[in-house]
Amino acid sequence: MRNVIQWPDKRLQTPAVDVAEITDEVRVLWDEMIEVMEAMPGVGLAAVQLGERKRLAVVDASDERGRPIRMANPEILEASSETNDHEEASPCLPGVYAKIRRPAKVTVRFLNDKGQWDRRDFVGLWATSVQHQIDHLAGRMYFDRLSKVKRDMLLKKARKAK
Repeated sequence: MRNVIQWPDKRLQTPAVDVAEITDEVRVLWDEMIEVMEAMPGVGLAAVQLGERKRLAVVDASDERGRPIRMANPEILEASSETNDHEEASPCLPGVYAKIRRPAKVTVRFLNDKGQWDRRDFVGLWATSVQHQIDHLAGRMYFDRLSKVKRDMLLKKARKAK
């Protein structure tokens, strides 16, 4: 199983590139991402977290698990004005987490595992996870959404946790 790269690796701060088509190589990478996500356990993973600069993500916020959604080139088309606060974390910076406010519902367009454009509404934890992964694909971490003071405190706490 692949290892998750650790902050402050520059690959986590570099935007990923679009995937031109869904190939067997992409499907294998999605399978590896799901394996890592399940082992954490987590509700999502972006390819950049495994050191791959591809705009690929997987999410599974289902209660029963085993229902991951594979996404290539995801983009948010619409976001609700209603927000939710969720405690977010990342295996790229273990031992710390922060409460992040995000839209409670998002509509996302992405290439699915069949290579077709799909459009889905995500709500609650699903919406949070999708937005978190899209941030990763843009070269951002969840703590980049914090104020400078809170971000600095979180990173200091992470250094101590190491």
